[in-house]
Amino acid sequence: MSRVSQRAVVALSLMMATAPAWSQDHSHHAHAPEPQAPKQSQDHAAHRPSAAGVPQSGHHDHAAMGHGDTSPVEPIPPITDADRAAAFPLLVHGMHHASERNSFVLIDRLEAVDLDHGNGQAWEAQAWFGTDLDRLWLRSEGERERGRTESADLELLYGRSVSPWWDVVAGLKHDFKPGDSRDWAALGVQGMSPYKFEVSATAYFGEGGAASARLEAEYELLLTSRLILQPRVEAELFGQGDTQRGVGSGLSTVEAGLRLRYEFTRRFAPYVGVTWERAYGGTADHRRDEGESAEDTRLVGGLRLWF
Repeated sequence: MSRVSQRAVVALSLMMATAPAWSQDHSHHAHAPEPQAPKQSQDHAAHRPSAAGVPQSGHHDHAAMGHGDTSPVEPIPPITDADRAAAFPLLVHGMHHASERNSFVLIDRLEAVDLDHGNGQAWEAQAWFGTDLDRLWLRSEGERERGRTESADLELLYGRSVSPWWDVVAGLKHDFKPGDSRDWAALGVQGMSPYKFEVSATAYFGEGGAASARLEAEYELLLTSRLILQPRVEAELFGQGDTQRGVGSGLSTVEAGLRLRYEFTRRFAPYVGVTWERAYGGTADHRRDEGESAEDTRLVGGLRLWF
């Protein structure tokens, strides 16, 4: 064989030996589909983690990602009484009241009043001592005008809780002013009505068939966590007229107030506000006889404190 023939044979052999590598390098030009691996091997490859903790297969496992399951998701079942009993066991066995004794003092109003001629002061305070069920209450309310005490009273009451939000109270009330001092038997309820209105309704029974009632309601509207608007309404009624005290029978007075306070702390809160008072019936007649108006609007400012 000649040298040329030998070189041709060697070149042909080299081309045949490198053909697989050449076809692999240009496989991206091929249009024929690649052979598919058996399904069983694909499934195992998709779930077999590599050393780095990720699947070795380049294909995403849509079933594992939740895309392959098209069955409807079952909705959350409705809450049953058994569920509520398991979540709130105290509601099943009733409310448990603490037997330890506590005390509380609240000066709800300690204010200066701007009158048409001069100034005045007013206060309203309450305190209690006892347990969640049984308490001894002290309540006081009064007004001064131009250096003279116009009204002042003190109540000593026993309170018994009859529901989570209501107490029944009974005891004695002593009026220092107006007129001569007088004692009354007191019976009433106080607590929080629906929509979070604080309500107090008390009836008083005195000597000679005298009777009166005081109704109070107030609400606290949180404008911010510290700025609170407090509307308040109070009404007084008397069973019979009393000239010495300047009151008539039936509806005597209605007072409405609006106070805006800022709580530096829950224990200390200054406020400003406005109050409107109107006398009715015989009480309005007595005030006119004394040269006073039956209706009055006042600016107030003061402090709210509790201990």
